[in-house]
This record gives sequence, C-alpha cells and structure tokens, in this order.
Amino acid sequence: MPLIEEKRFPLTELTEEESLFQQTVASFADEAIRPHVRRMDEESVFDSGIIQQFFQLGLMGIEIPVSFGGSGSSFFMAILAIEELSRVDASAGVIVDVQNTLVNNAILGWGSEEQKKNYLPRLASDWVGAYALSEADSGSDAFSLKARAQLRKDKFVLNGRKLWTTNGAEAGLYIVFANADPEKGYKGITAFLVERDFPGFSVGKKEDKLGIRASSTCELILEDCEVPQDNVLGEVGKGYKVAIETLNEGRIGIGAQMIGLTGGALQYALDYSKERQAFGEPIAAFQGIQFPLAEIATELEAARLLVYNAARLKEAGASFVKEAAMAKYFSSMVAEKATSQVIEIYGGYGYTKDYPVEKYFRDAKIGKIYEGTSNMQLATIAKLLLN
Repeated sequence: MPLIEEKRFPLTELTEEESLFQQTVASFADEAIRPHVRRMDEESVFDSGIIQQFFQLGLMGIEIPVSFGGSGSSFFMAILAIEELSRVDASAGVIVDVQNTLVNNAILGWGSEEQKKNYLPRLASDWVGAYALSEADSGSDAFSLKARAQLRKDKFVLNGRKLWTTNGAEAGLYIVFANADPEKGYKGITAFLVERDFPGFSVGKKEDKLGIRASSTCELILEDCEVPQDNVLGEVGKGYKVAIETLNEGRIGIGAQMIGLTGGALQYALDYSKERQAFGEPIAAFQGIQFPLAEIATELEAARLLVYNAARLKEAGASFVKEAAMAKYFSSMVAEKATSQVIEIYGGYGYTKDYPVEKYFRDAKIGKIYEGTSNMQLATIAKLLLN
C-alpha cells in the first residue's frame, strides 16, 4: 500500500528578514495595542488610530506590490503579522487578516489591471476592506445565497442583505457576492467590488458578540445598489471560484490568529504560575500546573507547524487546500482547549475581567466557526484524502 504523499517545508526556521519583521510586529503589538485592549473590548470599537498605524507600518498591504503602494512582501509575512497581533489582541489580528488574505488577495488574483490600479493603492494606504459572502440562510451552504444582481444598461443593480461581515463598520471597499443568474444556481454567483458610498449601499446592524468584540461584524444592506459593470471581480458567474480560492487562503490566516492568541494566553499562564504562591511555593512547582502548561505548549507547537506548512505550500505554488483545512481545524481546537485550561490555572481570578485570560477564551471560540466551521474543514480533509 503506497504512503500518502506529504509535502513538507522547513517550518520553524525563519529567514533573517522574516525574523526581523516578526519582532517588529511583536514590539508594535505590545507597545501600541496592548494598553488599549481592555477598553476596546469593553467598548466594542477598534481604535481608529491603531488602524492608521497598521497602514503606516505597511500591515494592510503586505502582499500588494510596491508599484501599487504596498509592501511587496509575501503571504508568509502576512501570516507572521496576524499571529503576532493576535498574541496581544485577536481583534487586531482578524482586521489585518481579512484585509490581506481575503480582500487584497482576491483583487490580486482576480482583478483587472484597472481594478488593481484603482483599489490596491487605497487598500495599502487608507481603505479597510471587507468580504461579504454570508447571509442569514447561507453560512456553510454559502452558495445558497439570496442576494441578486441584475444588469441594467452599464450597471448591475444589487438587492439583498449580507451578514457576519468582518470590518463592516470601518471598510471603504467591500467584496460582495450576489447571484446574477439564479437559474444557473451557483454558476450565477458573481463577485462585485462595492464602494461604501455607492447608491443603495448601507451598513446595518453591528453584532454584539461574545469575543473579538473590538472587531466589527456587520449586516450590509443592498437596496437597488448600483455597481458599475467594470466592478465585476473576475467574470460574471465565476464568483464561486473567487470565494473558494480566497477562503482557502483565508483559513491559513484564521489558523495564524488561533496560534497567536494561544501563545498569548500561554505566556500569561507561565508568568502567573511563577508568581502565584500556594502552600509556600509558586504553583509552577506543582505537576498539576506543570503538565497542563506542557500540554498547551506541545499542542501549540503542533498547530504552528500546521499553519506554517500550509503557508509555505501556498507561497510555493503547491497544493495546500487540505493542509489549510487541517491547520484551521486543529489550531482552533487547540485554542479553545488551551485558553480554557489557562483560566483554570488562574483559578477564580481567571474567571474575572480583572485579569486578561478570560478574553482569550472568549476570542478563541470563533475559530471553530468563521471562514468554514470545523465540520466543513473535516469534510474537506476527508474528501481530499479519499479522492
């Protein structure tokens, strides 16, 4: 029986450039974001000044070519940035994640030269991007969406409502999916580049969420929304391909968010276990504390290797869909388990908002849900194993 072919890259070794970039983002996260994390979580608003700093540091256009005003860097660099930001605040991580792995990559991969010229410089300098696929009755069954697009002269007119749109409150540009030919089913789905001030477009309800509260999650309302025909991303009827390809990349980004927040929670647990005294010595002296810490650290390293491997494969132009699904599935499972254990290490203090670890636990839960639930990841992995 032949062995399943596995693709591996040198995962834990970072180049000098990657290591320096990682350290720079880590320092920025600790110094510029950490002091504001609790306030932003309580107010459910991400500090606009920090978003401006994301742009100034080039974090919102990591893969955008220098010719379009971006950093001209790599997908792996984006993954490192998401991980380090999420170590301090998962809301920060997902803002940068959606911008780079979904919005920018979709335009880089599917946009016309005119669209790239029009939008990439703005996305690199001052426009937050958002990605609107989900609806009230189309989550995992994403292609059952009800939003419609009708061509009238030189414009498409969009009608419908989109839900769960990350960055919805801050965005200037939205990638919106609607069906331009419902009789063709999913082959009528089309992706549109919709600017915030287009007639008939508005941002609706902002969700009041359990975790990643500073990251906005909004309803979008399309009421005879007029979109120029030139703003079709890719081709009419090829929106399902745009969605599939970008979400496969986005899952690696979510994996990076999950390992980042797990690492942040673990560091708090390590520090606390050395400070907290019980029975005359630090609780770190007891195996009841040591073993959970060792387990978290081991599972975190395994999850990081999965995420980095998927990112390296994507960057090398190799097949990575199965590896991306594995990375998201496993890292989100590790994050939920680890952050729960960290609360227990803190004991009663961990259950209060006076200490930071309960937020990591709340933030971790979304990892099993958005950009493809854990069951959808398992379905993808099984399909590719059995083909």
